[in-house]
Amino acid sequence: MSTSPSQRLQAIDALRGLVILIMMVDHVRETFYLHHQVPDPMIISATEEPLFFSRILAHLCAPVFVILTGLSAYLYQAKNNSLQMTREFLIKRGLFLVFLELLIINFAWTGKFPPDVIYLQVIWAIGISMLALAALIGLPQKLLWCISLMIIFGHNLLDQISFENIPVLHQLWLILHDRGWIEIGDIVRLRTSYPVLPWIGVITLGYCIGHQVFAPSNDTAKRNQILLRFGLSSIALFFILRIINLYGDQAWQVMPAFSETWMSFMNLTKYPPSLLFILWNAGMGLILLVLLQKVETQKWVKPLIIFGSVPMFFYIVHLYLLKVLYLVAVQIFGTTQGQYYGVDQVSTLWLISILLSILLYPLMLKFSKFKHQNKHIPILKYL
Repeated sequence: MSTSPSQRLQAIDALRGLVILIMMVDHVRETFYLHHQVPDPMIISATEEPLFFSRILAHLCAPVFVILTGLSAYLYQAKNNSLQMTREFLIKRGLFLVFLELLIINFAWTGKFPPDVIYLQVIWAIGISMLALAALIGLPQKLLWCISLMIIFGHNLLDQISFENIPVLHQLWLILHDRGWIEIGDIVRLRTSYPVLPWIGVITLGYCIGHQVFAPSNDTAKRNQILLRFGLSSIALFFILRIINLYGDQAWQVMPAFSETWMSFMNLTKYPPSLLFILWNAGMGLILLVLLQKVETQKWVKPLIIFGSVPMFFYIVHLYLLKVLYLVAVQIFGTTQGQYYGVDQVSTLWLISILLSILLYPLMLKFSKFKHQNKHIPILKYL
């Protein structure tokens, strides 16, 4: 039996909902666990196991978001049968996401307006990647595959390149590949937390997978087979390259304890995302998409679908809610962890996240229904 692309959106929304809830755990960590900050990649000897594996789980979020954005762009194109409409949608939404990052989301993190620091984070990266995809989608599919895979597999070869002596190129390079600071006079500093070049490769990969998976000749079973093949191949390649230990990320080491060795093996670089980071997390994301498609009609999946149907609304609301909760906690309890208010255990972060998910679900459900009933309002497409 064949399934139209629109019918598969429930599984896509469910996966998006799953990863944004995992993302909230990481944002709760960045709110109430700042006294145990973790660098990228993490320092094994200085990172407790629950914190390490919570952070590793959160690594799933950005690659899944970006690859689903590319896949959804293809679905939009297939639904409207128009390359031009898809390009316009990508440009409008990409610019909208950049605007959100610079003004709305940055204020949620810093609480300053006008800001003296602007963090260019994941929403910025997705927005810029959508603009790049808008420029690429008219190219032949084989060329798009080549561009995507060349970026994903080759960008780590650029790690040693620097343009520090050429200011204009240096600033462009910080946006594309290196994490760093861009000074705009004495007014504001930009932190390129998410260099965009690898993410352009990932969003293009998602678009190409969409073409491959949702070809009209493929029924549901065939689509799942292709997705599973992509996912398992990505995971297998991750293990092969990681065991060889020569390329794709910093080398792992054999440690005194097995748990520490495993932590070293899985200690991947996110900023910018290494080849191995992308292989592991994109592969896991595609496998999860197949699994969720098989259970998408079950009642327990509905909350994931609801959260995933309003991802940007959830993103903004939960950031501001965390900001308010932190300020209230400081007012009531003071700074309990040095200069921060913080909790003592990683398990408490998970408990806070679960409670917030339950608290936010009715609001997300209402907004999802409102969005569905008011499709004529253009801005709702982007939330």
